[in-house]
Amino acid sequence: MASTEGSRALPGPRREPAGRGRRQDKYSVLLPTYNERENLPLVVWLLVKSFSESGINYEIIIIDDGSPDGTRDVAEQLERIYGSDRILLRPREKKLGLGTAYIHGMKHATGNYIIIMDADLSHHPKFIPEFIRKQKEGNFDIVSGTRYKGNGGVYGWDLKRKMISTLENISCLEIVFYEENLDVLFGSRGANFITQILLRPGASDLTGSFRLYRKEVLQKLIEKCVSKGYVFQMEMIVRARQLNYTIAEKRILDLQMLWHHFEHKSSSSSSLNL
Repeated sequence: MASTEGSRALPGPRREPAGRGRRQDKYSVLLPTYNERENLPLVVWLLVKSFSESGINYEIIIIDDGSPDGTRDVAEQLERIYGSDRILLRPREKKLGLGTAYIHGMKHATGNYIIIMDADLSHHPKFIPEFIRKQKEGNFDIVSGTRYKGNGGVYGWDLKRKMISTLENISCLEIVFYEENLDVLFGSRGANFITQILLRPGASDLTGSFRLYRKEVLQKLIEKCVSKGYVFQMEMIVRARQLNYTIAEKRILDLQMLWHHFEHKSSSSSSLNL
């Protein structure tokens, strides 16, 4: 497994077929949604803008899990506005989990690369062309956005919040490994393997959910994963390392706290005006 932000050469990278280039690639964005009526139009507009300006072939697959706030109605409008070749609404009746949402979305994906991201405006689509360039540089299987390297980060997070996120990364590793490998927790071989997983997980941001995958790699990883909730994203990276998939990281800025800041300011202003 290799993870890189820069120049270290990787042994024996996977070769693309002769003549295959970016023009032949298609990127399918999987957007699981639940109560994202207000955010969905903006994130879709930003995605379309980023892809169009970069000349990237794309489709956006919206997997709405029975949102009671009318997210599905908004998605249907977006499908009409941008066209069903670009926006595909593939709803489900209720919340069934993130992993199954990805499985459901991939059934309808026609791209050979899959991009996963949140629909709550935490992730800015402007980073996607950078993900794609990074993937091409080393022919990587996965490009993962990281908040913990270089100029990446999370707007508005204080020290306490950052420490909690770091501890979550470590504890998630322990949970996944413990669940499936209880019998090897004892003895030097098991202890050595645990140490490798905990100290060299192959990525600095294990709980992040802004990533680019080769489609076949994501399919294989989901088949292997057993976790639910936020642990799921972390397990994907651990499994990728176990299966010797190559991982690159790209610095991102998580904008979730920025939007919360503006929402708070707006609500405070509204209260003062009453």
